[in-house]
Amino acid sequence: MNTKSFLFASITVIIWASSFPAIRMVLHEGYSPGHLVLTRYFIASVIFAIYAMWTGVKFRLPEKKDLLQIAVLGWTGISLYHIGVTFGEETVSAGTAGMIVGAAPIFTSLIAVFFLKERISLFGWLGLALGFAGIAIITMADSAGPVFQMNKGVLFILMAACATAVMFAYQKPLLKRYSSIELTAYFTWVGTIPFFFFSPGMIEGLQQATLEAHLATIYIGIFPTVIGYVTWGLALSSGKASSVTSMLYIEPVFVILLAWIWLNEWPSMVSLIGGAIAISGVLVIHMLGSKQFRRRKQNRPHTGTIKC
Repeated sequence: MNTKSFLFASITVIIWASSFPAIRMVLHEGYSPGHLVLTRYFIASVIFAIYAMWTGVKFRLPEKKDLLQIAVLGWTGISLYHIGVTFGEETVSAGTAGMIVGAAPIFTSLIAVFFLKERISLFGWLGLALGFAGIAIITMADSAGPVFQMNKGVLFILMAACATAVMFAYQKPLLKRYSSIELTAYFTWVGTIPFFFFSPGMIEGLQQATLEAHLATIYIGIFPTVIGYVTWGLALSSGKASSVTSMLYIEPVFVILLAWIWLNEWPSMVSLIGGAIAISGVLVIHMLGSKQFRRRKQNRPHTGTIKC
């Protein structure tokens, strides 16, 4: 990987990682999860609309045949993903949420095997087993009390991981016909629509939030949601896709570090062990497990992919 692509990929990973502690902080400073996702994506939708109408910018509208697929993926990869992450972080630490979402390629691999009929080797199945073992450990670490009881926040985060996995698996044909920023804009506009369900009481709710929460919400709406995709596109355009996407595997590390610096929040040791096992499973799948592809070209954008 050359210096330019490494620089842009590193900036992207840090920006995307910062969204997890930022969400956690905003929730603690007065925003409800519903008002946060609506405000964040309203800001992002406006920015993408300004970009699309900017003089000299070539921005194509989607073809009629692609509208249904774009809508379904937008509602899945944006709406479900961000509802899952934001509501999940009410009770789950930013670092733990980052580790679970970082294991999303495990679910993508399952979709590829059972629905897209791709084949993986014995190493691939080993990676899947490691991944699910790691997720199970994280889940148990975040259960409350001496008797196992699933933390509902973990369920929300797992829903988000599954949603972004669906996005990974099914957006590839669209990436052949549209640029990354065009597709991200389509998904953002479509995915924002369900968030208006949370609009009742929004003005009163925002008045109760702190200035720091408002500033962090604006940051999330601009940087992880928009700027991150610009720097990611620059990284992919200036370097080898497989090398650039490999940078995404260290994103959970930055999530944990930023949550520690910003919130003085650190996952439990059991969660860290589970996260390390889960991410190891992802590495095994993508480095050793695929018979058909050494690497898949991925556009990230949680998400991922449309990301946070």
